[in-house]
Amino acid sequence: MLIDCDTCAVRDLSCDDCVVTVLLGLPGAVEVDRGEQRALDVLADGGLVPRLRMVPLGPPDRRSAAS
Repeated sequence: MLIDCDTCAVRDLSCDDCVVTVLLGLPGAVEVDRGEQRALDVLADGGLVPRLRMVPLGPPDRRSAAS
């Protein structure tokens, strides 16, 4: 999954409570594989990091690719 903050509809609105900003410091782009995605979910479930707040811009076919 590619997380690209430049294509996020809530950029600058939800960055402070997004795992990308918490772990990387600044919004940007990062690619995570399924294992990393599961690990982030486990950390968020445990309250250790916030959830991914990404809301992709673009047509529905792009949204499904980012999920």
